[in-house]
Amino acid sequence: MNYPSKLIENAVAEFKKLPGIGEKTALRLVLHLLKQEEGKVSLFSETMVKLRKEIKACKNCYNLSDDDICAICTNELRERNIICVVENIRDIIAIESTGSFRGLYHVLGGVISPINGIGPEELNITALQTRIAKENITELIMAISPTIEGDTTIFYISKLLQKSNVKVSTIARGVSFGGELEYTDELTLARSISARTPYQNILIK
Repeated sequence: MNYPSKLIENAVAEFKKLPGIGEKTALRLVLHLLKQEEGKVSLFSETMVKLRKEIKACKNCYNLSDDDICAICTNELRERNIICVVENIRDIIAIESTGSFRGLYHVLGGVISPINGIGPEELNITALQTRIAKENITELIMAISPTIEGDTTIFYISKLLQKSNVKVSTIARGVSFGGELEYTDELTLARSISARTPYQNILIK
């Protein structure tokens, strides 16, 4: 694509680096910004820079937060003996939007995937074990995307906790195998959380 300006071309190149943004969409966004008042564009830029500089990972659950400990972890109204284990922050947003879960969360930061060089040590599994020991956790809900890697991760964690008194359950398979949790509709996800099943029952089958 030929651009009338090197500045436009450079801006399009930067927008194209965003996930799901092709060249045409990037150009549309750049042209949209050019139509805005300079103050609005400056505010947009400042907001993004501030986001990148000031956003933090919760020291407790690894959710994104404005503070050292996120709003969910500090909320005394949450059920503090249940942890929902997820792959990433997007999964927390998806589950919270259902309004069906009132416990705490723990973000693993991915799933075990040897083919991609991701082992247990690359994930926040040790921190999860520490939380279980310190916080009197009675149940882990493994809200992991139903893929081979996801099931491997669930199996690994359940084995680690085999001698503990913690109940390990998984979300019901209303979420199709191979699907991404964040793309599941809210009703299906809510039902999957409510209809969770003990992980040992799945192993027996």
